[in-house]
Amino acid sequence: MILLNPGPVTLSERVRKALLGPDLCHREVEFAQLQQRIKEGLLRLYELNPQSWAAVLLTGSGTAAVEAMITTLVPDTGRLLVIENGAYGERISQIATIYGINHLVFSHPWDKEIDVQQLEKILDDNEDISHIAIVHHETTTGRLNDLQRIASVCQGRNIELLLDAVSSFGAERIDFDAWNVTGCAATANKCLHSVPGASFVIARRYALGLNSKPRNLYLNLTNYCQQQDRGGTPFTQSVQTFYALAEALRELTEQGGWQQRQRHYGELIERVRNGLAALGIRPLLADGVSSMVLHAFHLPTGISYETLHDQLKQNGFVIYAGQGALACSIFRISTMGAIEHSDIDRFLSLVEGII
Repeated sequence: MILLNPGPVTLSERVRKALLGPDLCHREVEFAQLQQRIKEGLLRLYELNPQSWAAVLLTGSGTAAVEAMITTLVPDTGRLLVIENGAYGERISQIATIYGINHLVFSHPWDKEIDVQQLEKILDDNEDISHIAIVHHETTTGRLNDLQRIASVCQGRNIELLLDAVSSFGAERIDFDAWNVTGCAATANKCLHSVPGASFVIARRYALGLNSKPRNLYLNLTNYCQQQDRGGTPFTQSVQTFYALAEALRELTEQGGWQQRQRHYGELIERVRNGLAALGIRPLLADGVSSMVLHAFHLPTGISYETLHDQLKQNGFVIYAGQGALACSIFRISTMGAIEHSDIDRFLSLVEGII
């Protein structure tokens, strides 16, 4: 089965076999060594200095990492601005609301880019905003938000960026210093090509101790970081998923890092986009504004999502539906995972047959 949904992904054989590693107690030195290899590998991927940055590992989904980032890195004295242009930006607002974090919401229609001029006005009118939370790759539509423009607005205002990079980390450019990123939440089972169950936050070390008291127990990044720096862990971690993540990071490094993965995704998604265009299937967004990871497409005329999905699944491919108001009008294709050009060619042939 070839998964064309935005995570979990089709695994390589070596990552799948890594799940068969030996049983291991999370309080033993062998686990501490495994954990440290992963932490170092995550920082090395974007050439981050471990003296200034910490990779904090969690057992949980990407949403767990985002929730941990928001609740730990927005200080009691701070004020958060959440930028929404999709379902996952709206999820960040839900997190801030549930925890009673002082925040504003800057909302956009799901298919629209961020209005930078209006953002400037909001920041000028609310000088107490200390942090902006934004989704890098909004998989609701496939849009890759222009963080360079957002960062340029924040320059001179001393505003820090909290980045949901769940569907971009490991395949898209993230300029941590130039964008004034303080926290970056991501997961193992998307662009890193591992399995669900392990997630992480890349955080500036100084920001992990700013809150006077923790907002939660299990997702308190400060506690995790302190214990992981000493080789420990506050709670039982998912050992087998850590085995898989360590192997996936080795595989990514051998393949040329995030830059090469971005190129590979780009080749595959261009093949998808051109092939579907030849069949009269239009993309949701204009060329050049989607990520390399996922694109959204209008459903073919007269064919429901259920028909397209079910017939493709019978032949070994899983696609993804739209969300919310887009549920009945689009489908989404992601090129994450162990997918090759021949897989895409077979997929396009099947779509042509269905039409």
